[in-house]
Amino acid sequence: MKYFFLFFIYINIYSQNVELNGNVSSNYGPVSYANLILLDSTTGTVADENGDFKLKVDLSSHETLFISSVGYISQKISLKDSLLNLNNLVIILEEDLNGLSEVVITGSLKDEFVTESSVKVNVITAKKINSFLPSGGANITEIVQLVNGAQEVIACGVCYTNSITINGLEGPYTSVLLDGIPMYGNLASVYGLNGIPNMIIERLEVVKGPSSTLFGSEAVAGVINIITKNPKEQPLFSLDTQLTTHKESYVNIALTPNIGKTYGFIALNWDKKNDYDDYNNDGFGDDINVDRFSIFNKWDISRKSKKPFIISARYFFEDRRNGVEEYLKNNNYKNIRGSDKIYGESIYTNRFELFGKYVFNLVDGLELNYSYSSHNQNSYYGSDYYKANQDIFFSQFTLNRNYGSHDLLFGASLKNNLYDDNTIATQTIQNNLVVNKDSNQFIPGLLIQDQFKPSEKFSLIGGFRVDHFKDHGIIYSPSFHIKYNPDPWLSMRLNLGTGFRLVNLFTEDHAFVSGQREVKILEDLNPEKSKSVIFNTNYIYTGLKGSGNIDIDLFYTYFSNKIIPDYGNQNFIIYKNSTGYAYSKGISGALNHTFLNQTAFSLTFNHQIVRYAQIENNIESIFDMEHSPKWSAAFNLKIPINKKWSMNSSSNYVGIMELPKVFDMNDNGKINSVSRPTKSKPFSIHNINVNGIFNSGNEIYFGLLNIFNFRQKESPLVAYNDPNYSKGFSPNFDTSYAYAPNHGRELFIGYRLKLGKR
Repeated sequence: MKYFFLFFIYINIYSQNVELNGNVSSNYGPVSYANLILLDSTTGTVADENGDFKLKVDLSSHETLFISSVGYISQKISLKDSLLNLNNLVIILEEDLNGLSEVVITGSLKDEFVTESSVKVNVITAKKINSFLPSGGANITEIVQLVNGAQEVIACGVCYTNSITINGLEGPYTSVLLDGIPMYGNLASVYGLNGIPNMIIERLEVVKGPSSTLFGSEAVAGVINIITKNPKEQPLFSLDTQLTTHKESYVNIALTPNIGKTYGFIALNWDKKNDYDDYNNDGFGDDINVDRFSIFNKWDISRKSKKPFIISARYFFEDRRNGVEEYLKNNNYKNIRGSDKIYGESIYTNRFELFGKYVFNLVDGLELNYSYSSHNQNSYYGSDYYKANQDIFFSQFTLNRNYGSHDLLFGASLKNNLYDDNTIATQTIQNNLVVNKDSNQFIPGLLIQDQFKPSEKFSLIGGFRVDHFKDHGIIYSPSFHIKYNPDPWLSMRLNLGTGFRLVNLFTEDHAFVSGQREVKILEDLNPEKSKSVIFNTNYIYTGLKGSGNIDIDLFYTYFSNKIIPDYGNQNFIIYKNSTGYAYSKGISGALNHTFLNQTAFSLTFNHQIVRYAQIENNIESIFDMEHSPKWSAAFNLKIPINKKWSMNSSSNYVGIMELPKVFDMNDNGKINSVSRPTKSKPFSIHNINVNGIFNSGNEIYFGLLNIFNFRQKESPLVAYNDPNYSKGFSPNFDTSYAYAPNHGRELFIGYRLKLGKR
């Protein structure tokens, strides 16, 4: 009996069994349902809705506790720390501004953590958007610039048409999705993206590199997947309103009604600007005036099976205009649109979207994603009328099946793209007569993907897609992705794939309708094809009184039959199939770190070389691609002032880029013999944003955009001073010399209100 008693004491001393009692919280309150696990074991627990937890631990076998929750940076705690109170363990998680703990779908069409995905997915959370941007007026073209390697490119110095480039590849090479569904075709990528308000966005998932296997032919440079908010997780009423010193106003309202167990999300958005500034004295406004309205409606429909059935719809209207002062003042443009005496550009956009998904009951793993979009543009560029309509129907069935360690995805899709405009792009000659011929692209496709994980350190995805195009036959899009984890905190990814893209002139080059150059199409334009490879390595670390990650990308894309507009002649834009090739290659990197006191910073850089080669008479000539900066960088810093207030700054650097060759006009109405510089000057933009949270959870934010008031030194317009013609109507008028903002320093203030909780 004595020996048994001594053995019992021995076991208790050396096993050191204890019960942890504690709470997981953040600066915003309890973290509900956080995961807690002992490293190198399967022992763990989940905190309750108040963040409280209990966990029995044998300290002789386990000494490190790992805590994680979506939206927060994971944390490791040594239970051997003598300063810890194991009966009242207080754990404070830091917000994950960089999205490392988010669950994403874009890489493989299935839910998985960012760190587990074989495809590198960059995530921009709503928290990050609200920290570094004035949220009331933020739209996609601004938000996506928080991703390393993504840039906004301005195509027109009058209406300020913009697009998003990834790794130096133009906007049409990137597929934009809503909730994983492709629906932004050629026409919508010009004006439609500015109408997606921040109010409806839960996060952005950005994949750089080819994704044609899953998302079709337009996903050459990458994918931007806009994930809209979940109705079940939103407050009953939300308001975000913002005013600026440039006479811009934004009002965003959201409601979340429910009918039984069916929840809805309704968002209304108004944007308005009616101001005229001309700091560069070219006689044109330095920025657009706009009236913009959208309504978004999303319903998560309750079913007995509890399987998803989601229906979303959105209507968007934009009245965008700019020009000489007489065109804009007192809203004169409404009566003189199309004038051949007073120059202005006026674009009316009407767009409707319907999309969603349905998971079937009868067959396990069978899902339907569907969308319909109708885009109507009615516009004048000076006296030139441009009218276009595009309707896109899309549906894709996917079936998921598991066979051992193989996770297979089968898919079948149908896409019908109807496009018509009043330009030569949709004209043909019949019986020696020029007649209109609208474009009808009916594209059926099949895909298969195998996600295979042979071990804990390796995961692979192999995919193959085949699409049939009426005019181009069968197109194959294979892809391959491999991820290797030498240890839990280091990952390496290799992504390979191909791309295929049809050409649409309006989205290829806005000068197709803006300015006074004549367009010449020398032949039927064949599709562009590409091959891409991206290598990524990511290391997550703890230390320096916090935690962070280091991320490096190496990328290369090769194009055949790249369609490049020729601006060599001052009077024409010439389009033809390239006899050479083009490529984009480079390296990008990011360092993200969050300190325990909630101070956080992100430092990124991107170096890219984007060139094209032309071969004439067996002589190869290589040129830099226009509007692709060789260097870019960004620095974001978040500094908590106290538990309720924080100061956030963002800085962006854009290096030298190639510009179109344009020729100014002297006071005598003669064209200069020497062109403007074809290399831009580097520049940087700096912003500051201060956020404050009240006890009620409502927020106020204010700050300054473009603190040092940088503006492009040269006018983006050419031949605006021709004495022989009214402004804008010179045969040499050109709008393409835009490479930097003309939007000067701007003060903003906004207020976010949330009422009611789910």
